[in-house]
Amino acid sequence: MARTDIHDQTSAPTRAGTTGRPTVAGTTTTHRTPLQVASAVVGATFLLVGIAGFIPGITQDLDQMEWIGHESGAELLGLFQVNVTHNIVHLLFGLLGLWAATRWTLARTFLIGGGLVYLALWLYGLVVELDSAANSVSLNEADNWLHLGLGLGMVALGALLGNRREVDVRERTA
Repeated sequence: MARTDIHDQTSAPTRAGTTGRPTVAGTTTTHRTPLQVASAVVGATFLLVGIAGFIPGITQDLDQMEWIGHESGAELLGLFQVNVTHNIVHLLFGLLGLWAATRWTLARTFLIGGGLVYLALWLYGLVVELDSAANSVSLNEADNWLHLGLGLGMVALGALLGNRREVDVRERTA
């Protein structure tokens, strides 16, 4: 069996936005675009926040946490009002971001679409009475401004990093 130098090999795309790169053992590694990395980082952050929402000390007054609604007395970092449903949404959103990072188009959709969801949530938080039954998400002023920042940041990442599809140089020569 002839042996070839791995540096001379080119690789074909394995799926949208990733390129399999040969390694010494004959397996492939996966190249992630900056857009996909951003999706993974945002997803991992949401996942960590969702977990932190259930940890005493990180979430203050955890014993006052409700399943849903604005009556929850628990606050993540003593600042952001949370309830069980709110934390579960963060966990699911985090898993979605990690899954979306597997493909360029999914990552772009997650960042821009998710950012628009957070901008809508910010607007909702501005118009709903925070101490009313309509505030089932358990929002407070700190949550509202965080949602604005998240929404703008996610849309910006999706738009700036997703404005063109990156192609690995080796893909063009394959």
